[in-house]
Amino acid sequence: MNSDSSKFDLSRRNLIKYGGGFIGTGLLAAAIGTEALTPSPVVAQNDMTPDQALAKLMEGNKRFTAMKSKNPNQDIVRLKEVAKGQKPFAAVLSCADSRVPIEIVFDQGLGDVFVCRDAGNIAIKEEVGSLEFGTLVLGAKILLVIGHESCGAIIAAMKGGNFPGSIGSFIDEIQPAITEFKGKQDDVNAVRKATEANVLHQVNILKRSPVLSDLIANNKLKIVGAYYDLDTGKITVVS
Repeated sequence: MNSDSSKFDLSRRNLIKYGGGFIGTGLLAAAIGTEALTPSPVVAQNDMTPDQALAKLMEGNKRFTAMKSKNPNQDIVRLKEVAKGQKPFAAVLSCADSRVPIEIVFDQGLGDVFVCRDAGNIAIKEEVGSLEFGTLVLGAKILLVIGHESCGAIIAAMKGGNFPGSIGSFIDEIQPAITEFKGKQDDVNAVRKATEANVLHQVNILKRSPVLSDLIANNKLKIVGAYYDLDTGKITVVS
């Protein structure tokens, strides 16, 4: 690692070293550059509570399922605004499935949602680090982990077996969550329960992040699990 890149080391180890007071201080700005922390009145405002941020997402999903989407922040004007900076009010960890387009199902636009996607919506270290950045640095107030109906990754984990290439790597991350559902991949209800169990497992992994847990303790963030119905487009909170 060269000297320039070392200045941007935002590892959880360094954050722990400096303690919770690291959040919102000039020390953080020095570590990552002031550009990311500079307020910008033209991009999505995240000066809201975690509950308000969650409500905003759910209201957007309600519009989407009612076929009353407003499609906000999706024009060329918005495109130019967010080119100057971003302040997403929400962060999402979702499955990479092509049928789960986050901005569309929540009726949001450019600069509104910081999204991480992978097969099975798993909280591997790269995703955790990205979401730490999206919340600690960019200021997202709600972090939603979304599983979905008929998830191929969940079904594969329930079925088990050998997988080619690196596919088995994400299957391994799901296995601890779905042990009681092994072999029940043909049962639709079991697949949903396994999907929800995996969502909650990933939520718990995220909550173990010292960065995210500190934000939660200071009422700057809430992490919530959710389930997406492919047939209706409805998002349901999982607890």
